[in-house]
Amino acid sequence: MSLSLISDLTDLCLQIAGLESDLKEITSLLEKCERQRVRDVLTQEHKKIEKELAQKRQQKLQQAKKDSGDKTDTTLKGYTVKINNYGAFLRIIGWDQSDKFVKIYITLKGVHTIPAENVEANFTERGFNVLVKDLDGKNHQMTVNNLLFPIIVAESSKKIKTDMVLIMCKKKSAKKWECLTQAEKQSKEKDKPNMNENADPSEGLMSMLKKIYTDGDDEMKRSINKAWVESQDKKGKADDLDF
Repeated sequence: MSLSLISDLTDLCLQIAGLESDLKEITSLLEKCERQRVRDVLTQEHKKIEKELAQKRQQKLQQAKKDSGDKTDTTLKGYTVKINNYGAFLRIIGWDQSDKFVKIYITLKGVHTIPAENVEANFTERGFNVLVKDLDGKNHQMTVNNLLFPIIVAESSKKIKTDMVLIMCKKKSAKKWECLTQAEKQSKEKDKPNMNENADPSEGLMSMLKKIYTDGDDEMKRSINKAWVESQDKKGKADDLDF
């Protein structure tokens, strides 16, 4: 490998390490965050870093391919298909858990027919990357960077089954996971109504109206403004009668 390639690869490794640290810190902040506006800002930054991290990892793979004469050039041929949970080939069909492990089931037709070394799984404290090389002339890749809780990288692994890759993430603690990723949890919490029994019902209504007003279009805002003015008029007339 040439000195320039070594330098480029080292630089990419440092960038990846920095992005992983940023992602870890933002995830920690999201877990502690209580203000929705701050949570939204952090969530957007989380997604931005995830995207940049995936790009840097792909660049690292491409740089490694330039090392003349190694086996990567022969096994990582064709083009890479990056697919999310809803992809046509590589997709998560479900997950379950025990006290020690979270198991993610990823389907990919024919994955059991290629050499085992063509299926790679790399783990981080809050995620994993699956790369399947040279299946029907293509490479397939899936990256998850926002698992709900930290995992033990050294004790996590993969298993290849018929048309399926099983990802075994070793839990750092035995706590039960209510969902697979931090993004799923945030989505559920955002849609969850306020169930505080001691809260003033009128405050909950006002909060809901403010959200509808903020998210609504011009027509919705005009309707809410009109309803508010009419309610204030009625309240004023009632106060006059009481007096």
